[in-house]
Amino acid sequence: MKRRSKNENHFAVCINNKGYEASLEAGKLYRVIPDNEAASHGYIRVIDESGEDYGFSASRFFPIEVPAPLERALASTATQLASEDIAQARGARRSRLKVQRALPKVRKTKPSSADRI
Repeated sequence: MKRRSKNENHFAVCINNKGYEASLEAGKLYRVIPDNEAASHGYIRVIDESGEDYGFSASRFFPIEVPAPLERALASTATQLASEDIAQARGARRSRLKVQRALPKVRKTKPSSADRI
């Protein structure tokens, strides 16, 4: 039997999302982050819908091995999605900074009679 290297990705399918509907989708494939401490307590660490890794009961997942070509495709897709998330976060940060810079100017202005109800 072939041994998995440390750099290889692990995957599992969610088979029970009850109570975690916002974080997990039943039937969806999730990337597993190896975590021996979590495993020793019956948990599995996965990248959930938020894009963050969290520990869930291992009984909620069915671990699977994927063929190497599929594993490469999933890894490249995850990398692309992570890059898009970073770009989106940077855009949101720039927008937030613009608002923060504009707030002092808005606070200094006095309402005109037209602004009053």
